[in-house]
Amino acid sequence: MKKLWVGIAALITVIIGVLGKVYRDTYIFKQEKVAFHSGKLPKNATFTIMQISDLHNRVFGSDNSRLVRMVTAANADIIVLTGDLIDRKTKSFEHVFSLVEQLTAIHPHVYFVTGNHEWGNPATSIFLHGLRERNVTIMDNRNVQFTKNGISVNLVGVADASAEFENLDEAFRQMNTDHYTVLLSHTPSITEIYEQIPADLILSGHTHGGQVRFPLIGALVSPDRGLFPKLDKGTYQLGAGLYLYIDSGLGTTRLPIRFLNQSQLSLITITGTRERVSSPRA
Repeated sequence: MKKLWVGIAALITVIIGVLGKVYRDTYIFKQEKVAFHSGKLPKNATFTIMQISDLHNRVFGSDNSRLVRMVTAANADIIVLTGDLIDRKTKSFEHVFSLVEQLTAIHPHVYFVTGNHEWGNPATSIFLHGLRERNVTIMDNRNVQFTKNGISVNLVGVADASAEFENLDEAFRQMNTDHYTVLLSHTPSITEIYEQIPADLILSGHTHGGQVRFPLIGALVSPDRGLFPKLDKGTYQLGAGLYLYIDSGLGTTRLPIRFLNQSQLSLITITGTRERVSSPRA
């Protein structure tokens, strides 16, 4: 009988531990720090990006105050929103609009690309219009150049490829790829659709890191990737000088839980390695 009670107590302890971990991973987010290096930037020059992905209309703290505090403290050079800020079933955009108003109030450079849930929502055009009214730059199939302390970085965006709204040729039109180039694509499957992508870094979301993960196995399933996806979260080198980073995001869809896969936003730092070329002496 004693062994039975010990076993029951142990089982209860495990269940409480698992539930506690689920709660923490689902409702308490973290900041993931990611670093890249490039010879396209001068040595020791830095460029920072705050990536927010797959919010799915989730609210963290009163009016997303916890999110805003972390973004403010990071003081990144730009903020990028890589899709699925809302869910396809979201009817009121009040929470997301309030969040982006706060973001654009503290930072003048906020960029957005659409995800599949934006395109699946019946009020897509209303939502995108609301973002524009709040000074968010929509980067679907276009590019801009950002300059900091004399250093130029290309920012390119494509509309969501999983919804088949992307146009890679249009996105890269008339762009000088001698500058460091960041591509925003909600889905990482862009790397399988196109053999050649003239970027240095691709920032994606969409997968949620599988939402639920297990030791040694990793993600069980993710959107568009099926069972045991190869590309689920983190950094992947796709070729010489080309990297893909998948942010596992903040929100959830379908199953409203995360496990061994904490909600997150990412602070990405690109550091230059190019040595100065000395001028020849007369």
